[in-house]
Amino acid sequence: MSAIAFDRATKASMRDWLRDTWVFAGRNAQHIRRLPEKLLDVTVQPIMFVLLFRFVFGGALAIQGTSYVNFLMAGIFVQTIAFAMLWSGVLLANDLQKGLIDRFRSLPMKSWAVLSARTTTDLFRSMLAITIMIAVGLAVGFRPDANLVEWAGAIGILLLFGFALAWIGITLGMTVRTPEAATGAIFIFVFPLTFASSAFVPTETMPSWLATFTEHQPITLVINTVRAWMLGNPAGSAAWQSIAWSLGILIVFFPLALIMYRKRTTD
Repeated sequence: MSAIAFDRATKASMRDWLRDTWVFAGRNAQHIRRLPEKLLDVTVQPIMFVLLFRFVFGGALAIQGTSYVNFLMAGIFVQTIAFAMLWSGVLLANDLQKGLIDRFRSLPMKSWAVLSARTTTDLFRSMLAITIMIAVGLAVGFRPDANLVEWAGAIGILLLFGFALAWIGITLGMTVRTPEAATGAIFIFVFPLTFASSAFVPTETMPSWLATFTEHQPITLVINTVRAWMLGNPAGSAAWQSIAWSLGILIVFFPLALIMYRKRTTD
């Protein structure tokens, strides 16, 4: 095959993949329209966390240099995005269990468009969650000082990290046999990391052995970056470390998810 023919074939394959991704993302959106309770984790849940932590712990915890709600919001952002994007694995496990993936194999489509459509849909769900959390945060006293560039950077970091986590979720969803098992695996994975982070309390208040781990794990780095930029402060090395973690996760789990999906759907 000549270089020109190969280039044309590659472009055609990319067009087919984008088309199929769009079609399946539309399918996912239709499911949400028919079952709006699928949005509870990105609508009601973040509101609940903001209100609980703001009014239950806000009066007991003093944060140097800012209010507790200003400190809190970055942690709620990252926690919500992490749970929402990892949920991709549960939904994929549900499709696998019901045999929907086997039906899709009979269609003239790129098989891995199912995965890219799932992560794309959850990115839009995450954008909805961010919008809701900003509105609720402002209502309960959140006062960010970010300019437009800092806002764009903070939201960009959130979505990049969430997109990377989605591929971990998909990998976990194909490792187990049922959606219930996928839910348990994802909860075990993300719950300790979000609470053993700088989301709700400063890391310097923790025991030294825990603080050492907490300060270098990816969720803390993303939270610190988002918090700094939303409050109009420099993020320092946390910013490039957050990006490095996100890209590293993608480099490992994106091809791993594709390999596992191909193996799971052809066995």
